[in-house]
Amino acid sequence: MPLDIFVPYWGEPEYMKQTVRSVLAQESDDWLLTVVDDAYPNDEIATFMADIHDSRVRYIRKDTNQGITENYRTCVSMASQEMLVILGCDDILLPNFVDVVMGVHRKFPDAAIIQPGVQIIDENGKVVSTLVDAVKQRIVRPRGNGQQILAGEDLAANLMHGDWLYWPSLAFRTEKIRSVDFRDGFPIIQDLALVMDMVYQGDLLVLDPTVCFSYRRHSNSASSTKLVDGSRFAGEREYFTVSAQQADENGWRKASRAAKLRLTSRAHSLVLLPKAIVSRNFSAAKVLLRHSFGI
Repeated sequence: MPLDIFVPYWGEPEYMKQTVRSVLAQESDDWLLTVVDDAYPNDEIATFMADIHDSRVRYIRKDTNQGITENYRTCVSMASQEMLVILGCDDILLPNFVDVVMGVHRKFPDAAIIQPGVQIIDENGKVVSTLVDAVKQRIVRPRGNGQQILAGEDLAANLMHGDWLYWPSLAFRTEKIRSVDFRDGFPIIQDLALVMDMVYQGDLLVLDPTVCFSYRRHSNSASSTKLVDGSRFAGEREYFTVSAQQADENGWRKASRAAKLRLTSRAHSLVLLPKAIVSRNFSAAKVLLRHSFGI
């Protein structure tokens, strides 16, 4: 049973080549790779992919750029296997990734989402430790040893306190991710929104601590850029309101309260507020101030 691996491509070609090579270097041969090029404005990746002679690999280029949300939808619609992954085009699979994910799936076949262990790398591929990831992995993420099955209101409240998931490392049961859709209007937080829709409908998530994925964190990412001007937090504020309403509809008071409090999101914006003020970016400072204090 192969793992369907998709890469919605738009970005730095050299990073993308590293991503593809990390798939080819898997210890398990039980995978399929599909690259969906969102009309990136050069043919470097098309040429690179044409030189890969492997029946498990396919490359598709769109005629026009449709944006990340539509490319996610394209990837999900093309899946033919029971499990799928949507990689970032700058992240790296460690050689054991497919083995770890499919091993968890065989053990917990009813789980809709699998979060494997993740390490953080910088622009140069060096393993690093950041404050953001220390908070995600050591404070917000549920504590415990070994594999954990997470679901229901406790998981919803936990994720509303702080999103400790790493979207491109997540593996999904295809039928489960197809039962929801990516929400329009939340381009930066759409990954959490989709996962939360699955949690609110009762789906199970398995956390496996085995490190098998390198998540690249660098200043040029879309989410990092949006932090500077404060627009990410405007989107987060709108989404948390939606999530609180969903929690209320489920009768999940703890989750609703967590969505309204959005503690780590407030703390994150508060940390960035002095930088916006010093740089005299007062429009961003206003957004950050409103998000931090709810004013």
